[in-house]
Amino acid sequence: MNAPAQATSDQATPARVTRIARRRARPGHETEYEVMLREMLAKMRAHKGFLGGDLIPPEAPGDEYQLVVRFASEAELQAWDMSAARLELLERMKAVAEGEPEFRKLSGLEAWFEPAVVPASMHPPRARMAFVTWMGIFPVVSLYLWLVSLWPGFVDLPFLPRTAAFTALIVATMTWVVMPRLTRLMRGWLNPAPKA
Repeated sequence: MNAPAQATSDQATPARVTRIARRRARPGHETEYEVMLREMLAKMRAHKGFLGGDLIPPEAPGDEYQLVVRFASEAELQAWDMSAARLELLERMKAVAEGEPEFRKLSGLEAWFEPAVVPASMHPPRARMAFVTWMGIFPVVSLYLWLVSLWPGFVDLPFLPRTAAFTALIVATMTWVVMPRLTRLMRGWLNPAPKA
């Protein structure tokens, strides 16, 4: 919500980015602060590259609000950070929020089960995360084991270079191909709606 995101323009293809901002409201100004956060989300919806966002209110009075936003790329997140709409809202928020917000950006493996910095009650159960991870790893490892069996020269490589290449392929495939799609597909099961 305050410091612009650092762009990583050296990446060949833009990768989706998730950012979590944490900040407390001034005592007695919680309602006004929450209204401004919702206004910020509404303005983001009109911004290029915005994929979605969630406002997580504090678990207890006086705790931090968390704003989780997802953009299609670092460049589009940075464009939002520099926008007049955001800067104007940040200026207004100074009257109702304490200090400066803290940020955490997620990418790669840690973003598989986003959001990661949320109340414990909102985390997917570990057993479900493990099962979904296995659902992704099993076919990927099976595919690569089959592919390398077709290339006799691969098994002749020394153990460490062979293992490094094999695991790099698996991690890259899981991070950028399999897990983003699998967690989206399984989101309802990973994070079931609370029973009324």
